[in-house]
Amino acid sequence: MTHSYPFGNYRVVDLTKLVDPATESRRCTLYRFNTGGRIPDFHTNMDLMSHLGTHCECPYHHSEDWPDVSALPITSFMGRGVYVKFTGVAPNSYVTPALLDQYLGEKVEEGDVVIIDSEHQIPPFTSKTNTEEDTRMFVNGETAQWFVDHKVKCVGFGDGVSIENCNEDVKPFHDICMAENITFLEVLKNLDELEKDTFFISFAPMYIKGLDSCPVRVYAIEGMPDFS
Repeated sequence: MTHSYPFGNYRVVDLTKLVDPATESRRCTLYRFNTGGRIPDFHTNMDLMSHLGTHCECPYHHSEDWPDVSALPITSFMGRGVYVKFTGVAPNSYVTPALLDQYLGEKVEEGDVVIIDSEHQIPPFTSKTNTEEDTRMFVNGETAQWFVDHKVKCVGFGDGVSIENCNEDVKPFHDICMAENITFLEVLKNLDELEKDTFFISFAPMYIKGLDSCPVRVYAIEGMPDFS
């Protein structure tokens, strides 16, 4: 099944994981009912967790004093996307500043959404996490500081980078980035369908006060002149 579509002079790629309540391991239950009113129709109550499927994490995720989903401007959730897939790297190695310099160099601009990935892939947040099968790359505080220094607005993750290996790596990565209002895009899919490594990207969460994170529908638009 393709997740890319022609769109006038552009090409759209859906980067979102499909969430099926029947098989989802995280909290996701739908209650569909007929309103039975004067104009009877169907509504659905949704019982979801905020970190479901492809989701955007905001600074409130790691501190009560940092912005929640509703406190960030809508422009925080769109912009120029840059995708990088590290190849020829050792299993369970780190995404270091030197590696980011090597692969991204001068490509990254202030306000970019940078998606990092590698050839060592497993689906995140599954029973394979932190087992012998999990050879994904790691991030840590040094990785985070590179993103802060380059003033990106969001960091996204393909299936080749782990953000769940240990607290000593994961907490500094979150804290250093989120202190600067950098958001995260987790559980991105279909990155292999991208034909360009720069594109327009959008991933707006629901505008609900008090949310630390929210499932999002992420898409890339390739071919837009200002975002190529």
